[in-house]
Amino acid sequence: MKVIISGGGTGGHIFPAVSIANAIKGIDPNADILFVGAEGRMEMQRVPDAGYPIIGLPIEGFNRKNPFKNIRVLWKILKCQRKARKIIRDFEPQVVVGVGGYASGPTLKTAGQMGIPTLIQEQNSYAGVTNKLLAKSASKICVAYEGMERFFPADKIILTGNPVRQQLLDAHITREQAILQFGLNPALPTILIIGGSLGARTINESVLAALDDIRQSSIQIIWQTGKYYSQHIADELAKHSKIDNLFVSDFISNMDVAYAAADLVISRAGASSISELCMLGKPCILVPSPNVAEDHQTKNALALVRKDAALMVKDVEAQNQLIHLAMEVVQDAQQLKSLSTHIKELALPDSANIIAKEVIGLAKSLRL
Repeated sequence: MKVIISGGGTGGHIFPAVSIANAIKGIDPNADILFVGAEGRMEMQRVPDAGYPIIGLPIEGFNRKNPFKNIRVLWKILKCQRKARKIIRDFEPQVVVGVGGYASGPTLKTAGQMGIPTLIQEQNSYAGVTNKLLAKSASKICVAYEGMERFFPADKIILTGNPVRQQLLDAHITREQAILQFGLNPALPTILIIGGSLGARTINESVLAALDDIRQSSIQIIWQTGKYYSQHIADELAKHSKIDNLFVSDFISNMDVAYAAADLVISRAGASSISELCMLGKPCILVPSPNVAEDHQTKNALALVRKDAALMVKDVEAQNQLIHLAMEVVQDAQQLKSLSTHIKELALPDSANIIAKEVIGLAKSLRL
C-alpha cells in the first residue's frame, strides 16, 4: 500500500500528519508513505526527523495585503500542480491525504483529477477555502467538530477529532516530578505559556509587560517563547534581575513534561493545541491569533467557551488582561476543576487510528 500525506507549515499541521502516518504503519507495517510539503517550511525538517521521506513544492500562500503579488502565487500553484502530477505518477499512491497547509491544495487537486481517492483532515471548527474547494472531489472528510455540514457534504463527513502526539498520551510523570525538571517549586501554582511552534508576539509581550507582577506573585510560569522571538525576549529579560519563579525557553521539546507540570495553560487556539488540551483535560486560557484565515482560531476557541471548557482573551486585550487573569484563575481550585472536567468531555480519543483505518479502506477500494 502506498500513501501520500500532504500539508504542513506549522506544528499544528505536521504533528497530526505524522500521527496519522504512524497509525497507518501500526496497522500495516509494510505501507509505503511519502510526504509532500512546502519548500522552506518546517515540515521539510520535522517529517524526516520522524522517519519519513518528504518532497517539497515551491508553494506559498496568497498575499491578502497586496493582491498584485498573487500573480506570482498563481504561477507557482500551476508549477506545483505539474510537480505534484509527476510525484503522483512516480510514486503511484492508492490514496492521498491532505492535512492542511500550502502544499495540500495542489497535491489533492491533482490527485482528484487523476482519479485517486483523497481524504481531507479538517482540523478547525471553521473550514478553510482550500478544503471547501477540495471537498467536492474528496472521498472522505475527517473533522474534529460537530456541525461541519455547513461546509462539507454530510455523507462524506466522519467525526474523528484531531490526532495528538503519542508522547503526550504515553507520559507517566507526576506533577511534582515534572515541575522539578524545570527547576521550579512543586508547592506553587504553575502556568504553562505556549504560543505555538513559531511563538506568539502578543502573548510574549503580555508576559514582558507583567514581569514585575510575576516576580512579586506566589505563582510560577513555564514560558515557551518560540524561536522567532527568543533573541528579543532575551534582550528584554537582560534588563531585569533574574526572576526565580519564571522558566524561559525558546522551544520545549518534552511537552509531555511541560503539560504535566501545568495547573493552567495559556495558548493560541490552533486546532492541534486545543485537541491536546482536551485529551489531557488541561484548564486553559485561549488567545486566538488574529492573523489566520477566516479568523478560525476565534471560532475554535468559542466552541470551547460556549461549553464552559475554556476561557478566552482577545488578542487586542491580552497585554492588559491576560497575565492578571491567569494569576487569579490558577489559584482558584474550583474553577480549575470545572474547566478540566468540561474540556475533557470534548476529547475524541484514538483519532489517528480511526483516520488511518479510513485511509486504508480507501486504498483497498482503489486496488479492488
